[in-house]
Amino acid sequence: MPKISEFANRLLRWHKDIDRNLPWKEDRDPYKTWLSEIIMQQTRIVQGTPYYLKFVEAYPTIVDLANAPSDDVMKLWQGLGYYSRARNLHHAAKTVRDDFEGVFPTDYKDILSLKGVGKYTAAAIASFAYDQEYAVVDGNVIRVLSRYFGITDAVDNSATLKLIDDKAAKLIEGSDPAAYNQAIMDFGATYCTPKSPDCTSCIFADVCKAYDKGLVDEIPYKAKKIKKRTRHLHYLIVSDAGGNTIIRHRQEKDIWQSLYDYPCMEMESDKQLNQESIGAYLSSSFGMEIIEIKFPIKTYKHILTHQTLYGQFYRIKVNHIQKLTTPYLGVKMSEVESYALPVLLTKHLKDKEEITLFD
Repeated sequence: MPKISEFANRLLRWHKDIDRNLPWKEDRDPYKTWLSEIIMQQTRIVQGTPYYLKFVEAYPTIVDLANAPSDDVMKLWQGLGYYSRARNLHHAAKTVRDDFEGVFPTDYKDILSLKGVGKYTAAAIASFAYDQEYAVVDGNVIRVLSRYFGITDAVDNSATLKLIDDKAAKLIEGSDPAAYNQAIMDFGATYCTPKSPDCTSCIFADVCKAYDKGLVDEIPYKAKKIKKRTRHLHYLIVSDAGGNTIIRHRQEKDIWQSLYDYPCMEMESDKQLNQESIGAYLSSSFGMEIIEIKFPIKTYKHILTHQTLYGQFYRIKVNHIQKLTTPYLGVKMSEVESYALPVLLTKHLKDKEEITLFD
């Protein structure tokens, strides 16, 4: 067995005193490990933990999750964002049920084959659930190793990532894989932070090349800048005398695929729509005419990694909501919140000031 590296030794000694008690670490159930890893992707632990607990309560086993209706899974995920994770989660659960007889796979390549599972997540499951020697490499680990080794090449370059992967695989050799992986992730998340880390008291201060060369603030270096787009979503809340409204089941491959929202006119500008354009849209799309319209008093904003969304909500009374075709549904206004909704809608529905004004 390979001798444990000095890097791993220091890391494990540091982690022994600060290891966090998290609910998915209570046992080594691969289903719970996988579930926690998917939920915690791009999510802070304090935000993700309640969702993890809700999922385990609703779906105690991966087969329970596989058998759940898609709408129920999406509703339970509501508010956590990055909804492709929920869709992939459900798809992967079905794969385990159908292709692995309901038993979570133990082979790394089989784990990696599940939808939504990349190298990082597969390594986490293999090490945490099965004690297999696969090193996790996420953003925290990339930052720690880039600084430790003084890697100044762009980490969004495939060759640099391959170099870091190779170093990570070497450092984990001979250690307790689960303990090592948890330690290096926690070290990056809580100590070797993106901004203003306390390098003077760091356990690697005497050997960290970035600290030695004064490059901590420059490493890790990324060559590509994230391009952001701005979207202006004008939602039409249509209602008739019977308290019915229209919602849409989003089918297109977008950030909110499989969720429900109101009919929407996406425009290039945040300039409010006029009654003529709204009337033309409702007439051509649903054969309806406007009786009364209440225009928005505010704009709701939601920021994502690659886009910023602005939403405005128009309340429109019509005579009668006629029979609708997919992807549109006619539901009672009181039932809307029982569906899985995007964050802009939940923000609006919680805003008593605007709701009261329109009622």
